[in-house]
Amino acid sequence: MVMRSAAPIPRMSRRGRVTIGVLVGVFLLFTLLGWGVQAWTDWLWFEEVDFTQIFKGVLLTRVLLFLVVGLAAAAIVGGNLWLAYRLRPALRTHSPEQVALERYRMMLSPRMGLWIALAAAVIGVFAGLSGQGRWAQWLLFRNGGEFGIADPEFGTDIGFYVFQLPFWRFLLGLGFTLVVLSVIGSLAVHYIFGGVRLQGVGDRMSNKARAHLTSLVAVFVLLKAVAYFLDRRTMLLEYNESAKLYGAGYADINALLPAKEILAYISIIVAIAIIVFSNAVMRNLVWPGLSLALLGVSAVAIGGIYPWAVQTFEVKPSAKEKESAYIQRSIEATRQAFGLENTKVTPYGASNMWPEESLAKDNTVVDNIRLLDPQLVSETYTQLQQVRGFYNFGEKLDIDRYTVNGKTQDYVVGLREINYAELPEQQNNWINRHTVFTHGFGMVSAPANRVVCGGQPYFVSGFLGEQTKEGCVAAEESLVAEQPRIYYGVQMDAGDYAIVGQAESGRNDEFDRPTTGDSEQNYTYTGAGGVEIGSFGRKLLYAISEQETNFLLSDRVNEDSKLLYVRNPRDRVEKVAPFLTVDGDPYPAIVDGRIKWIIDGYTTASSYPYAERINLQAETTDELTGQGTFQLARENVNYIRNSVKATVDAYDGTVTLYEFDESDPVLKAWNKAFGGDLVRPKSETPAELTAHFRYPADLFKVQRNLLTKFHVTDAGEFYSGQDFWEVPNTPDAPDSGQKQPPYYLYTQLPGQDEARFQLTSTVTPAGRQNLAALISGSYINGELQLQVLDLPDQTAVSGPVQVHQKMTNNAEIRQELNLLSSNQAQVQYGNLLSLPVDDGMLYVEPVYVKSNQTNAYPLLQKVLLSYGDGGSYVVLADNVPDGIDKLIELRKQNPSAPQQQPQPDEGAEPPSDQPPATPSPSTSPSEAAPGGTDLDAAAAKVEAAIAEVREAQTSGDFARYGRALEALDKAMTEFQEAQRAAPAQPASDGGG
Repeated sequence: MVMRSAAPIPRMSRRGRVTIGVLVGVFLLFTLLGWGVQAWTDWLWFEEVDFTQIFKGVLLTRVLLFLVVGLAAAAIVGGNLWLAYRLRPALRTHSPEQVALERYRMMLSPRMGLWIALAAAVIGVFAGLSGQGRWAQWLLFRNGGEFGIADPEFGTDIGFYVFQLPFWRFLLGLGFTLVVLSVIGSLAVHYIFGGVRLQGVGDRMSNKARAHLTSLVAVFVLLKAVAYFLDRRTMLLEYNESAKLYGAGYADINALLPAKEILAYISIIVAIAIIVFSNAVMRNLVWPGLSLALLGVSAVAIGGIYPWAVQTFEVKPSAKEKESAYIQRSIEATRQAFGLENTKVTPYGASNMWPEESLAKDNTVVDNIRLLDPQLVSETYTQLQQVRGFYNFGEKLDIDRYTVNGKTQDYVVGLREINYAELPEQQNNWINRHTVFTHGFGMVSAPANRVVCGGQPYFVSGFLGEQTKEGCVAAEESLVAEQPRIYYGVQMDAGDYAIVGQAESGRNDEFDRPTTGDSEQNYTYTGAGGVEIGSFGRKLLYAISEQETNFLLSDRVNEDSKLLYVRNPRDRVEKVAPFLTVDGDPYPAIVDGRIKWIIDGYTTASSYPYAERINLQAETTDELTGQGTFQLARENVNYIRNSVKATVDAYDGTVTLYEFDESDPVLKAWNKAFGGDLVRPKSETPAELTAHFRYPADLFKVQRNLLTKFHVTDAGEFYSGQDFWEVPNTPDAPDSGQKQPPYYLYTQLPGQDEARFQLTSTVTPAGRQNLAALISGSYINGELQLQVLDLPDQTAVSGPVQVHQKMTNNAEIRQELNLLSSNQAQVQYGNLLSLPVDDGMLYVEPVYVKSNQTNAYPLLQKVLLSYGDGGSYVVLADNVPDGIDKLIELRKQNPSAPQQQPQPDEGAEPPSDQPPATPSPSTSPSEAAPGGTDLDAAAAKVEAAIAEVREAQTSGDFARYGRALEALDKAMTEFQEAQRAAPAQPASDGGG
C-alpha cells in the first residue's frame, strides 16, 4: 500500500504578509506612543511635585518583575517544550494515528525553535504582566520588618503574614500554573512526535516521555506539599463559620492543622514514589497512579472527613466552650489590628432625666453647641458668598477649629472654588475654561454656633470687595489667608487642567475676582507649581496627551506658560503615594498664611491573623457619601492605621507627607522601599499644622462599626451577642436605611479635662432604639484617642431616631413646624447632636427652612431641644439659650416627673406631664380659651403674628420671615402665660 504524503499548507501571498506587517506595526506604534506619552507626562508631573523616587521606584520594580517573572515563566515552559521535542523517538510505529500527525510534524519541525519561542513568549508576557502587578507585594516582601507581636498559634511574628505570606502565595500559584502548562504543552509535543501514542502495539509512552512527564507531575505534587505547609499559616486568616469570626477555630487547630501536616508528608512520599516507580523500578504508570490516588483519598479522608467529624460531633454540641479560646484570639487580634486596644471606656449613668438650672450656666458643652450643619448651609454659602455663578462651595462644607481673640471654637469653612459646569454657554470655550477661569478665591468661614439676619451664618473671612450688609458679616476678616487663591481643589476633575503664564509682557489674562460693582481684577500665576510647556516639544507632548490642538495653535500657550493638572488634592496624594488609602473627606485650613488641604492617609493590610476582615467601602458609606465626601474603593482589609497626614497647597499644589503613626511597621516598610525619606518625620510637622489635625472620618467609621461588637472583650459574652450595638439610621429619615454620619464638635465630654475638637457618634443596642453608648474620637497630645461613654444596659434614654420622632410629634411643636412648612417652603433638619451634660443627655437639632423659590437657600429658623428620656422635656426655640431656659421652665412646671425625683406629698394633685397645649392656628385663641382682657389681647397678637408669618412666606423675604417667626414665638409665649393667669372656668353640667 502506497501512502500519500500530506498536502502542503498553502503559503500566504507577499501582499498579505506586507498588509499584516503594516497593521501590526501601526498597532505597536500607537500602543508604544500612548505608553511613552503617558510615561513622559507622568515623569514631568512627578518632577514638579518632587517625588520622582516614587515614579522611578514603581516603574523600575514593575519592569524588573515583568522581566524576571516573564523570563522565568518563558524559560520553564519553553524549556519543557524543547526537552519534549529533543526526547522524541527516532523511529515511530506506522499507524493511521501517526499518518494523521505527519502533516503537523512537517509544519512544526523546520521551525520548531521558533514555535517554541513564540509559545514561551506569549506565556512569559502574561506571566510578566501578572508579576508586575504584584509590585506592592514585592516591595513589602523585600522591605518589611517585624510587628513585635507574635501570632497566638505558631508564635510567628505578624510581619511574616503581612509582608512575606502574600508574595509566597503568589509564587506558589505561579509555580502551579507553570507546571500545569508545562505538562499540557509537553504532553502535546510528545503526542505529536510519537512519544505518546493512543494506537498501535507496545507501550503507549516511550521511556523518555514517561520520565519527563512523571517528573513534572512529581514537581506538581511537591508544590502541593509546600502548599499544605503554607496552608497551615493561611488557616489563621480564614473565616470560622462556627464562631462567626475570622481565624482558625477548634476544629481547624485540632483536626485540620495536623491533617495538613500529614498531607504534606504524604505528598513528599508520593512525589518520590512517582519518580522511583516510573523510572527506576517498574517503569510503568500503575504504581504512580496508585500513589496519586492515595494522595487524593488521603486529602478527602484526612483533610475533609476528619475535620468535618470533629466539627459536627465535638464542636457543634458545645460550640461556646470549644470556641471560647479562639473567639478570644479574634477579639484581641481585631482590637490590635484596628487600633481599638487603647479605647478609653467611661461609664456614664445618664440618670438625670430632667433639666436642672445648672444647665443654663454650663460653659463646657452648651456654649459650644454647633448649630450650622455643613451639608445644609453649603447652599447658603454658595448663594450669599458666590458673587459669580461659576463659583461653588461643593455639596458639603467642613468643620475646623480656630482660636480668635483668645477663644477657641469650631467654624464651618469652605473654599470658593471654580465650578466649570456653571460657566455661561458663551464663556464655556477652551480659552476661558483653561486659561481665563483658572482658580477660585478665598476661604469663607463662619462660627458654627452663631446665626444672624434671619438665620444666616455670620461670615468672618473670605470676603470679596466691600461688605455692605452691616451686622450680617464681620466688619473685618478674622481668619486671613495671605494667599487666598485656589488653584487646587476637591471640585477639580481629571480634565480640568489650567494653563497659566503671561501671554504678553505685563498682561494678566486670568480672571482673579470681582471687585466693586461690575468691575473685576485679573491675575497672573506666580507660584512654583505646574509643568513648563513653553517649548514646542512640550506643546506637542501635551497636545497628544490631552488630544487638544490648541496647545500648538493658541497664542495663550507661550514660552512662559505652565500646565497645572491633577488638581484634585486626593488625586495628587494618591498619585504621590499609591500605597496609601486616602480618606474620603479632605478639609482646608489656613496654615502659615496659606490655604492647605489636609488629607488623612491610611496604611492597610489584609493578612493579619485572627483579625476581622471588613470592606472599606461598605463600612464607610453613610448619608453623606457622594455628597461632599468621596467613596472609598471596595478594599477588603483587616489592618488599618492613620499613618500619614498629607497636605496639598491650594495655590501651588505642593504635596507633603508627614509621618503620623511612628510605630506603624507598614509605613516603615514603604518608607524604606522608596529611599527612607519619602515621609517627613513626625517631629518635623509644623505646630500650626498640627493644630488643625483631627480624627479622620473614615477611620472613625470603621472603628465605630467594629466597636459595636468588639467592645465586648469576654469570649462567652461575645458568642451570645446579647451586648452588641448598632449604628442608628439617619434620625429624620430612618426608613432610608442610611446610617447616621458622625459629626465634629468642639466640646468637653465626661472624663475629659477640657474641651476638644472631636468626632462623635451614638450607638444603640442591637435591635432596639434606645441609647447604648456615645463614641468619640479626638486628636490630643499628638495622638488619636477613642473614648466610649457606656450607658447602663437598661437605660431609659432614647436614641437619636426616637428623640427626633418625639420632638417632631409633640403637639405644640408640630403646630409650629407646620407653620414653618407650607407649599412655598420646606423644613430641613440639621445634625441631631447628642450631648452628655449634667449626668443626662441633651439633644439639639437645628431646624432650617428653605423656600421653594428659585435660588433659595436654607436658613436656620429654630432649634429643637430635648433632655432626659426624649419625651417629657422637648422644646422648639429660636436659639440654644432660649431653648435651655424653656427646658428649665418646663422642669419648674413639672417638678414630679421621673422615678429618680422625690414624689410629691401625699394628697397633692400631681401636675400634668405635658406643658399646656397651644391652640390650633385654625381656631381663634380667644374662642379656645376665654378669659379676661389680657387673654384677649394675647390671642389677638397670636392671630396677627400668624398672618404676618403667612405673608412673609409668600413674599419670599427671609429676613422678614425670620422676624415674623420670632414675633409669633413671643406672642404664643404671652398667650400661654395669660392663659395660665386666667381664672378657671366652671365646668359644664353636661345636661342633656
